[in-house]
Amino acid sequence: MTVVRSHSSPNCDPRPAGEPCSLVVIHAISLPPNRLGGAGVEQLFTNTLNPNEHPYFATIAHLRVSAHFFIRRTGETICFVAPELRAWHAGVSSWRGHERCNDFSIGIELEGCDTLPFEPVQYEVLAALLADLCERFPIEGITGHSDIAPGRKTDPGPMFAWGRLKRILEARHGARLAGLIEPEAEVPEDEPQRMAWPFPLGERPE
Repeated sequence: MTVVRSHSSPNCDPRPAGEPCSLVVIHAISLPPNRLGGAGVEQLFTNTLNPNEHPYFATIAHLRVSAHFFIRRTGETICFVAPELRAWHAGVSSWRGHERCNDFSIGIELEGCDTLPFEPVQYEVLAALLADLCERFPIEGITGHSDIAPGRKTDPGPMFAWGRLKRILEARHGARLAGLIEPEAEVPEDEPQRMAWPFPLGERPE
């Protein structure tokens, strides 16, 4: 089992009865936008973000959002919401015609921004976490926030190398698990596509 640190978020509730947990959604976040490190993400997910600490914080401190897991640049993994519960990470979303993805998905946030590649250790830790989750739940797909909320969300973004994650999963855990990744790996694993982002990474509108 992947080693995690627990920091419980109040922003969660029970999943709907009879709703299987069938999807994992990959996100990316930095708070303030494009600034890595610090306690901003933990504070946002635990409703302790100080709106006076940064101008951007004043625009999001009122939000009540969370994710099940957060993987820092160092590989440290923080669990905010037990995956058996519903975290508030997806917002307005749809997957395979099924709306309200929060009901049946697990959200994993990666600490990152749109100008820097993700760290190798983040891919390794993410792959191990995905393997754990797929053993515990009937996961049918692994996708990005941008894929379930197109036009509204862009993360994990152009710097996330889906091909690299897929290769790690296949090497460590087999082709079946790697085959759950839905986004196409259209670029080499270490050369994520660079493109302009229409929204700041830290944006999490309700």
